[in-house]
Amino acid sequence: MSHVAVLGIGMMGFPMARRLCEAGLQVSAWNRSRSKADRLAPFGAQVCDTPAEAVAQADAVITLLSDGQTVEDVLFRQGAAEALRTGTVVIDMSSIQPRQARDHAARLANAGVSHLDAPVSGGTLGAEEGTLVIMVGGKAAAFDRVRPVLDVLGRSSHVGPHGAGQLAKLANQMIVGITIGAVAEALLLCEKGGADMAKVKQAITGGFADSRILQVHGQRMIERDFAKRGAVAVQLKDMRNALATAQEIGFEAPITGLFEQLYAQAVDHGLADLDHSALFVELASRNGMA
Repeated sequence: MSHVAVLGIGMMGFPMARRLCEAGLQVSAWNRSRSKADRLAPFGAQVCDTPAEAVAQADAVITLLSDGQTVEDVLFRQGAAEALRTGTVVIDMSSIQPRQARDHAARLANAGVSHLDAPVSGGTLGAEEGTLVIMVGGKAAAFDRVRPVLDVLGRSSHVGPHGAGQLAKLANQMIVGITIGAVAEALLLCEKGGADMAKVKQAITGGFADSRILQVHGQRMIERDFAKRGAVAVQLKDMRNALATAQEIGFEAPITGLFEQLYAQAVDHGLADLDHSALFVELASRNGMA
């Protein structure tokens, strides 16, 4: 696993590919907007004009793309799958639907290529520091082969067969999205009633209500800092993927359904490109506190 191709050099893809370069791996990079991939050249990456060129000599291919349709397009319509060598492992670190991951795995297997769905949690900070949580679905043998690559990026766990990584990511995003709403609503209630939000956050730190969401996103709410790290639009996509998957398997998810509506309304009100903690703004507006 000395040569890794990275397809998708966005907010997550850039710091992750840079870490791979700095770890001494040979990296080839592609992005639809080449200028984003060009930023990796000073770190030693080979910047390619097409996905097929990027993956042609790779031992492992990491995809970090916006959604399942884009992953399918890049792999199967833009020539990447045809250019892969037999024995290559495709590690899809995008957040897509489990059924899409299973479909991609089956199609690649027919060409002698292994597939892992390996979405991540930890945001841009985790990508920069190499502390991502990586949830991996697929065959254990393929996971073992690429473990040294994943170790550069964070802590990886094999959670089951194809699609299981995406299920774990949906669970992660359900918890994140719902907890952001709980923290926002609770802090706004305190402010509306005359309490100091910052002091309330400090008071409940260390208790049962404490969480990383309270500490990180709660602080953003207090500071009104909604610069995009994980966008409202992406959180909405994840909630909709969770609901679509729940419907497929006959599972009722009413809490996720409620929050899908709240994030959708936040998007409708112009908050799509803000950090997902900006659900606070949507709830503040409802209470005349914007």
